Amino acid sequence: MMSTTLKATLLAAAIGVSSDAAGAADYRQNQFTLTYDGALAKNEPGKINIHSVTYKLNGLDISANVYTPANYDPAKKYPAVVVAHPNGGVKEQVAGLYAQRLADQGYITLAADAAYQGASGGQPRNIDKPAYRIEDIHGAADFIARYPGVDGASLGLLGICGGGGYSLKAAQTDKRFKSIATLSMFNSGRVRRNGYMDSQLSTIQERLQQAFDARAREAAGKGVLYENDVQLTDEQIAKLPFELYRQGLVYYGKTHAHPNSSGKYTTSSLLDLMSFDATDQLELLDRPLLLIAGSKADSLYMSEQALAKATGTQDKELFKVDGATHIETYWVPKYVDAAMNKLAEFYARTLSLERNGPMENASGKVVVITDASSGPGAEAARHLANVNIINL
Repeated sequence: MMSTTLKATLLAAAIGVSSDAAGAADYRQNQFTLTYDGALAKNEPGKINIHSVTYKLNGLDISANVYTPANYDPAKKYPAVVVAHPNGGVKEQVAGLYAQRLADQGYITLAADAAYQGASGGQPRNIDKPAYRIEDIHGAADFIARYPGVDGASLGLLGICGGGGYSLKAAQTDKRFKSIATLSMFNSGRVRRNGYMDSQLSTIQERLQQAFDARAREAAGKGVLYENDVQLTDEQIAKLPFELYRQGLVYYGKTHAHPNSSGKYTTSSLLDLMSFDATDQLELLDRPLLLIAGSKADSLYMSEQALAKATGTQDKELFKVDGATHIETYWVPKYVDAAMNKLAEFYARTLSLERNGPMENASGKVVVITDASSGPGAEAARHLANVNIINL
């Protein structure tokens, strides 16, 4: 994604998005600087709460938000989900939205800024090396598994966009994650190598040379070069060939902009990115896998490839959100609801719910898990006003 310095008026003119678009919030009006519609505005007893935390990972300070469910009791045990943010994103955007919605289902969730990005430590800024992003996910599991109330045997993983690709790779070896889901998965290595939709195959060697030259420049103390460190004119934005990038400019640069979010990354990172592929050795992933993508997303091909290559698990599914594009799964209410319904079903089935008492969501309703929409248990539950049913 591009830099948040892009002018809001320019973006609106280029792509025709209303300045009061639904599904967004002004981070300046939120004490936690959250950018999504329905974001927590304050912590209240008995409701979902957000906790700002910092932990060490390989000597760097990692900035994260932990969401705890309504009526959270650290003496009880809860399943937990780590949420990995998109390329260029931060924890206050779509990662926070899904972390909050999962907390509403009774999970403890963690959304953390990647090392060298967002509010986390590390220099130079905006390094985007796959090994670091994968280590971020391992480190998040280290931290949340020890958080009060977390059942360390019931960890789930949700990766969004680039975080989805890195989640597929991390979960190949990190067996603490009992189930893995992705939303609008983006295979960063394939795209940086081949171009989006394989549009830059003819320039791979040229771009590798540029990445090496950037590394040599850094080693000589001549400064750091960045990709995507540009401002585009309205004409340039309108001519971008891919919907993901056009809509992404609006999301990150306008409607859900955050000062810590930046689409630029070090040019030297391409040396690592271009030799990486999130689906290499994907047969090592032997956990339940749910891939969610918009049916109209131009990035859908990456989730389809991952599904085909995930031969190590028989419990796998590609769920298409009908009518949604890639970016629309981040914020359009009906598409977020569709994705969340599927995630709720998936995690309820694949993560242990053996805790102290029944699972409750933020409304105080007990969540009943049943294997069908009919039968004595489900029928009885429907007569109770304080029961929600998740049909599997």
